[in-house]
Amino acid sequence: MANFIQNEIDEDLKNGKYTTGIHTRFPPEPNGYLHVGHAEQLIKKGLAYVDDLSAEEIKAYRGTLTEPGKESPYRNRSVEENLDLFRRMKAGEFPDGARVLRAKIDMASPNMMFRDPI
Repeated sequence: MANFIQNEIDEDLKNGKYTTGIHTRFPPEPNGYLHVGHAEQLIKKGLAYVDDLSAEEIKAYRGTLTEPGKESPYRNRSVEENLDLFRRMKAGEFPDGARVLRAKIDMASPNMMFRDPI
């Protein structure tokens, strides 16, 4: 069953509106989560890292509404080490939740959602 977006695309294609192709881009995914293929790109750019902190430690490091968070001791691992750990995570080498991928944003941001989200 097509939705209104698919109907519009089908109509444009039928009428030849776009002759050079269609390019779509969805990072992060519409559900708000990054696609696995993105996480590698972000790691290579130094914008994401693999964190070994427990859920409780991550919460404590995140700070409060009135106090900034502090950086994880794992935040500044090398790109190579992060890529290795991330690929091993994807392969199921570590127990669920033992390591997480986090975006490097700003641990001092007044918006707690920007404090290196998982």
